Formats: sequence, C-alpha cells, structure tokens
Amino acid sequence: MENYPEPARRIVAQMWAAAEADPDRAVAFQGAPGANSHRALGEHFPDALPLPCFSFEDALEAVKEGKAGHAIIPIENSVHGRVADIHFLLPESGLAIVGEHFLPIVPALIGKAGHQIREVMSHPQALGQSRKWLRARGIRPIDYADTAAAVAAVEEMKDWSIAAIAPAFAADIYGLDVIENEIADEAHNTTRFLILAREERRPADGPVMTTFIFEVNNIPAALYKALGCFATNGINMTKLESYQRGASFAATEFFTDIEGAPGDPAVDRALEELRFQARSVRILGTYRQARKRG
Repeated sequence: MENYPEPARRIVAQMWAAAEADPDRAVAFQGAPGANSHRALGEHFPDALPLPCFSFEDALEAVKEGKAGHAIIPIENSVHGRVADIHFLLPESGLAIVGEHFLPIVPALIGKAGHQIREVMSHPQALGQSRKWLRARGIRPIDYADTAAAVAAVEEMKDWSIAAIAPAFAADIYGLDVIENEIADEAHNTTRFLILAREERRPADGPVMTTFIFEVNNIPAALYKALGCFATNGINMTKLESYQRGASFAATEFFTDIEGAPGDPAVDRALEELRFQARSVRILGTYRQARKRG
C-alpha cells in the first residue's frame, strides 16, 4: 500500500478494509483506484468490492490466499499487443480462467485545467496507445507504474505542467480535471481481460473458449504437426502466441485459445493428438465467450 502516492493510499486503505470484511465479494485488480482494470471490474462485477493491488503478482496472490474471490487481469490490447509477463504469471499462479471481459479503452488527459502541459505520466502501454497524439503536441511522455496512480502522483506533486493519461473517471476520484478526453490514436482501442478464480467453473451452455499452454518438442515441423491436430478436427484456434521460458532458447511454449471445450468429441480428439505431438499440454480454463470470434 505504501507504494501508491499518498492521495491513492487513503482510498486503497478504505477498499481493503471493505474487502477484508467480505472477501468472497472482493475482486483483485492491478493498479490504483481509477485504473482501466477498476473500470472493467465494475462492468463485469457490478456488485463486487474492488481490491486494488500494486502488481499483477499481488492480485493473483490475493485470490490464492482467499483475500478475494476473483481477480481481473488484462491479457492483451488491440493496439499495443500482449501485456508483459502475464503469460508467465498465469500458469505459475495455479488459478483457473473462468471468464473474459472486453473493455473499450478511452484514455483521457488528466491534470489541472488552464495550464500548459509539458510532460505526461502513465503506464507505458497507455503512453504507447496515445503516442501520436502526444508527439503532435510536443508533450514528453514519462513512464509510470500505473495509469490511475499517475493521476494520484500528479495531484500529490501539484506541478500543473505535468498531467497523466488515465480513464476519465480517475479525475473525479482524485479531484482533478479532464483536460481532453478520447486521446487514443486508434478508435478500436480495446483490452481483453481474463477473470481468474481458485477453482475451475465450466459454463453449462453457450459458446465457450478454452485456453491452454503447450510446449513443442525441439524437432523439425513440431509446430506444424501440433497445429494440424486442430485443423484436421475442425477446431477454430483464435490465439496462438509464442514465448520462451528459461534461457535455453530451444523449446518454445505457446499460449493458445480455441473455440470449444474438453468434453466436445472434436476438442477431445485434438487435445489427445496434441499430447502425442507436444512435450507438455496444460489447460488453464474453459469459460463463456464474452465476444463472438470470427
């Protein structure tokens, strides 16, 4: 809690006290009050108690320790790509993916109206999503750990030549002004969030997604053979992202989404074939689609 700027610490303390009294209703998120994860939480869990955490690890740990019933974590953005480190943290957490949420990102320039803005602070992803807008106005970007915490830091410093980029509702939380709204370079700017819980909960009906990771054998055509398991069984793979674990630079792991669920005959056949072709396969969760693919 001491990692947040002082204006945020007061609010964080109040939220933690409420969550401790009713942890099953608490939903952990990374960031200060007013962050995009806070917005996504409010949309997906309108009756939940927000539990702000300084890091992704802290948010996942809060669920593992029973301080929160769920966590909501960003996984990828339509403009800036995947969120760093999440592909490593999710498998290591031992938590199950039980849902997803898509949030349109509408960044705002927040500070004190009536002053010339020379510098702006925000999370590197938020700065990247408004890079062209900032460059056109000659505003120097400064990396900060979190969007909403940057707003709190601006309020704490009271140097009004510095502003922050964050969701507009963060301005109300910290008593500042929305100098300009909707400053994203791309209108389709959207972040996908995953909902995590301690136990797996498969939906009873409706279109579903299954997320899993697999590691290919270090042999020629390993990925080609792995993907063929899904092509020959008519399974739609909507995400395939590679990453390296460790320092060997030999075996590659893949973070993957498919439409369908274990228990469907075609999915079962595809996963059975994949286990024969791959070094390891681990399912992270099956959950209802929040948005139709294709």
